[in-house]
Amino acid sequence: MSTDAALRPDTASDPTSATPARQDPRRPWIAGRAPARPAPGAAFHSVSAATAALLGLVALGALIHEPVLIPPLAASAALVHCAPALPLAQPRSVIVGHLLGAAAGYAVSAVATHGSAWAAALAAGVALALTTLARTPHSPACATAVVIVLQAPAPGRFVPLLFGATVLLVLTAFAASRIRRAAPRYPAYWW
Repeated sequence: MSTDAALRPDTASDPTSATPARQDPRRPWIAGRAPARPAPGAAFHSVSAATAALLGLVALGALIHEPVLIPPLAASAALVHCAPALPLAQPRSVIVGHLLGAAAGYAVSAVATHGSAWAAALAAGVALALTTLARTPHSPACATAVVIVLQAPAPGRFVPLLFGATVLLVLTAFAASRIRRAAPRYPAYWW
């Protein structure tokens, strides 16, 4: 029984209610309410586009002899390519979110011990607060703050690379959504 029905007992016995009193016995409880599986073509398109974008970041890093691919960017690629309609995947959230995460990471690093897991957790919380206040929700941005506190990259090199990488991820998602006709259009909004 859902908590919604438990709070409103009158709907649990109402057969016309939108909230069922109990699950269909033919449907296993483990199935849950997860979204339907994507079509094989759609899944292949999303995964290959995300992989191509990440390989592009690695190639760019090899070309300029700087590490461009960091774990939070892989999470961002998964969001923009596999869940393009989510607010977390929109360009505003991806680009500004990572920049706010970087700002939080560098701000906490300025006042805390370098490499401290406590400081990294605090930086993630500050990044979450900043992205929430700025209406740019993007969970990988919290991980960017953690990377900065734990790794201490030079801001003069890291921030421009981070900005360029996020723009590249957004542009590849835009292009990939135009290549396959049946793909959902990305972005849902730019700003």
